[in-house]
Parts: sequence; C-alpha cells; structure tokens
Amino acid sequence: MSEPAATGPALAEFGEDFSSVLCVVAHPDDIEYGTAAAVAKWTAAGKTVTYFLLTRGEAGIDTMHPDEAAGVREQEERDGAALVGVTEVDFGTYRDGVVEYGLPLRRDIAREIRRRRPDVLVTGHYGDRFVQGMLNQADHRAVGLACVDAVADAGNRWIFPELLDEGFEPWNVKRLCFAGSPTATHYVDVTEHVDQSVASLEAHAAYNSALPKEFPKPSELIGMILGWGGQAAGVDKALTLDVVDRR
Repeated sequence: MSEPAATGPALAEFGEDFSSVLCVVAHPDDIEYGTAAAVAKWTAAGKTVTYFLLTRGEAGIDTMHPDEAAGVREQEERDGAALVGVTEVDFGTYRDGVVEYGLPLRRDIAREIRRRRPDVLVTGHYGDRFVQGMLNQADHRAVGLACVDAVADAGNRWIFPELLDEGFEPWNVKRLCFAGSPTATHYVDVTEHVDQSVASLEAHAAYNSALPKEFPKPSELIGMILGWGGQAAGVDKALTLDVVDRR
C-alpha cells in the first residue's frame, strides 16, 4: 500500500455547481475511507449530503456475532457521519457479504435516488481492483454496478413503475461519481478536511479494534489514500473521482 495513484490525463477540479449529494455504498465505513473528507468540505459549504448503505456491516467483525455487530456498526456509521456534517443516514436490508447485483438492488437504489433527489451520486468503484491494484470486495462491486443502472432507472417512469405507486416520481442525477477508480477524471481538494475524515473513520471503534495489528491506523490510512489523490491532482490532499456527467 505504498505506491501512488497511477498517472494519466490531468484531473479536472470537481467544482461547486451542485447543491445535494447522495452517497450509496455497501457497508458502514466505506464512505469513511476517503470520501468523507469531500463530504466534510461539501457540508461546510452548505451542500446537503445524505447516506444510503445497503447493509449494516454485520459480517465485518470476526469476534462479534452479526446480530450484535449490526447495531454496533450502524451506530458507528451515524457517529462518523455526524462528524462530517451528515445527519440523514439510511440502511437497506441486504446481508453483509452476500449482496447480489440484480433487479431488487437496482430498484432499492432507484427508490432512494427518487426519494432524495440528489444532483450528485457518489458510490464506489465496481471493478475488480482499486486504483492501487488492491482487490475489490464483492459487495462493493455489486452496489457500484447497480448504481450505474439505478441512475437510469430512477429517471425512467416505466422502469419499476411500482415506485410511482409508492409516490416516488422520476429523478435524473446530474453526475455519477466513483471513488477508488483507476480511471479518475476529477478531484476534490480536501486538504483542509483531513482531520475530520480521520475522525469519521476513528468513530468506527469496534470495527477498527478488530482489525489485524499490522493494519494501518485511521490517520495513516487516510493520509495515504488522500495523499495518493493529492499527488495525482497536484495538491496536498485530494479525493479522486471517476465522474460521468449526465447533464
């Protein structure tokens, strides 16, 4: 975990021309591995940011039974979110570790998009490897890929028409963004928000305490992730994003 992000075409600054963001991920702590720094910047600027997590991360602590871990990890996510200015955190009902891409997953994400009506949706990279070559996890891949389709589903009233019966009118997301992608196109300069990002990950105390001793501590890990992004963007610390502009 020591190599910088791959170099490529110059990254564009993400900008401030939006008012609301929905972050959609698989597990508690997925957002905290770097994306939370951008969230802190956005909420400080008056943007509305909400979270939707498809699982409660109940399979993530080897020493804690899933029935107990679900509640612990949900609260840790809410605590971490509050530290970067997010008060609206919702959870799906999928089982941690066995999330499958398919119509139910697409529909549930499309429903949340229509409910929150965000300008920007941020999710995780859905390829098999992250930017530094580390293997991506199955739930991450399923959720990221489902977001690709759910942004289209959310805007088409004839896909999942049952959502209309539930009172959710179509909504078109303007930008779809993938964190952790090896083909980043944009960056968010988060140099002033690193401490908040670290604190949000530190809020996952039970999860962090069960990690191997050699696993990097939150401050070290966030420093590496945002440092790689900063090196790619030409700033001190940055979150890099692969952005699909749908406007």
